[in-house]
Amino acid sequence: MKNKFIKIVQDTNLFLKNFIKKQKKTELIPSMNYGLFSGGKKIRSKILLDIGLFFKVDYKTLIAVGAAVECIHAYSLIHDDLPCMDNDSLRRGKPSTHIKFGESTAILAGNSLLTMAFEILSNSNLKINDKTKVNLIKKLSECSGHLGIAGGQFLDLSFEKKKISKKKIIGMEIKKTGKLFSFCCMAPAIIKNKSLKEINSFEKIGSNIGLLFQIADDLIDYQGSSKIAGKKTKKDEKKGKATLISLLGYKNAIKYSDKIKSKIINNLKKYEVSSKNISETLNYILTRNK
Repeated sequence: MKNKFIKIVQDTNLFLKNFIKKQKKTELIPSMNYGLFSGGKKIRSKILLDIGLFFKVDYKTLIAVGAAVECIHAYSLIHDDLPCMDNDSLRRGKPSTHIKFGESTAILAGNSLLTMAFEILSNSNLKINDKTKVNLIKKLSECSGHLGIAGGQFLDLSFEKKKISKKKIIGMEIKKTGKLFSFCCMAPAIIKNKSLKEINSFEKIGSNIGLLFQIADDLIDYQGSSKIAGKKTKKDEKKGKATLISLLGYKNAIKYSDKIKSKIINNLKKYEVSSKNISETLNYILTRNK
């Protein structure tokens, strides 16, 4: 399992480094590289590969699409860490981008990574037809903006220190975290020109994977050490964050995550997806250190 992640990390980082190398050098590239190559495990790309191999999508194509996803993810983390957002000074054991380069540079680096994702998907070297590229760009845009990550972050901040219903918490976490996982599950089906019904089904599967990931992340914050997590922990409770742990309690949140995992596996079985790879990835999400 570890070797599979290492290969995806290496191949994705190599793709991104080569892509950036071909661009004109600017003053923002050091801060972009800092946020992009900060040691993440590429879990979203792993999910993309798991689903993509089932659909028999070309590996290099999946790495390129995954690279675009990782740009979006890096942008979201850079912005999430800002003082006006979650105000985190550490990310993966290193100073956050705004601590290292300053707030204004961090914002611009995040913006640049956001737009670079769409440069990757529209690039002529990505060997899929233009209609499919437009569809991928449209879906990734939706998952990144007010309908997805940005909208979820807004709700996360606005829910602080308030009593929020389970339905609203789940909706917020699906936007904030689940939408990017949704894209990773939809993208292979889009590339293979599957039916809208099938694409929508994989979108829902991705939402549940993202929800599972967010619960696991909240559990790490609740009980983990800063040294293991690579960032400050026990922040959610101090800030009065609306999470499923704060609503359901620690043990019930774990039970709820087990239910979601079973639901994901059962839904994948409907499409005769080999559950071995995806099951390993889900177990990793639930047991990862950071």
